[in-house]
Amino acid sequence: MAVKVVIPTPLRQYTEKRESVEIPARTVGEALAALTAQYADLRKHLFSSDGTLRSFVNVYVNDEDIRFLQKEQTPVTEKDIISIVPSIAGGLPLRCVCS
Repeated sequence: MAVKVVIPTPLRQYTEKRESVEIPARTVGEALAALTAQYADLRKHLFSSDGTLRSFVNVYVNDEDIRFLQKEQTPVTEKDIISIVPSIAGGLPLRCVCS
């Protein structure tokens, strides 16, 4: 059984520019492990050196944040879509325009 994993634009350079990948898996953890086995350069962008998912990487199954489900043990089926959403920081500070 394969599950669809949606790759965000900033990480597509590590997945041969693919927008999504079909990965055989029964859990989110299995899907991420298979994804990073297939695209090794992607691993350092998703996982820290101790093997945990980086804090700024958000993972969703059908729009549900896995942190509020069963985390990486969240089960998936072929109808599910896993989305990887890296947090983005930055921007310009707001300035007061006073008259």
